[in-house]
Parts: sequence; structure tokens; C-alpha cells
Amino acid sequence: EVHLVESGGGLVQPGGSLRLSCAASGFTFSYCAMSWVRQAPGKGLEWVSTIRDDGSSTTYADSVKGRFTISRDNAKNTLFLQMNSLKPEDTAVYNCYMFILNRARTRWDDYWGQGTQVTVSS
Repeated sequence: EVHLVESGGGLVQPGGSLRLSCAASGFTFSYCAMSWVRQAPGKGLEWVSTIRDDGSSTTYADSVKGRFTISRDNAKNTLFLQMNSLKPEDTAVYNCYMFILNRARTRWDDYWGQGTQVTVSS
């Protein structure tokens, strides 16, 4: 079974940094692209970043470009998000996210973890 566990969130002052981790199990991690998404209070789900299965390419939302860095360690089945120059508007629950083809090969199934809270405040 697919299992994703985020960690590393917390309270940080504006301009500070946090490093989030997502430990993955139950699937072949190295075959899958992975993403980070977030949901701020009263807001909808927002895509943050995606990394290719082998880490060879990355993409970012304009709101975080230049401040956040997504990476992965396929040997450890772990996804990371390094967040620098944090702003109050970055406050949200952050989830790692992925989708895989189901056994019947008829649809893509989405998966995400329980999330980790990031609060940016003075």
C-alpha cells in the first residue's frame, strides 16, 4: 500500500527557512514523479513544485520560484522541499503528492500524506 509521511514543518519568522521531508513506501519510488502541494487557511489546494522520477528536471509555481527547491533521494525513498526566504503567505499545510496507474491500468490514482503545518509569522 502507498504510504506518504511528511515532516519538518513548524513555526518560522518571515525570511526564515524550513526543510520538509516526505518518506515514501509501498511503491517503486524511483519510477514516479513527485510533487508538493499546499493549502492555506480558507484557500483551495495549490500546486507548489514537481520533480521528475530521476530528479533530472523540476518545475515551480511562480509564487515560490527562486525561494523553494525540490529534490529527492531515490536510494532513501525520500522527497524534500527546501524553503528559503519564507513569507507569511507561505503559511499552509504542505503535502507530498503523487499518482500511479492502477492495477487494471484503467485510471490514475492520486495519493498524498497527512501533511505538515508551516506557519510563517512574527
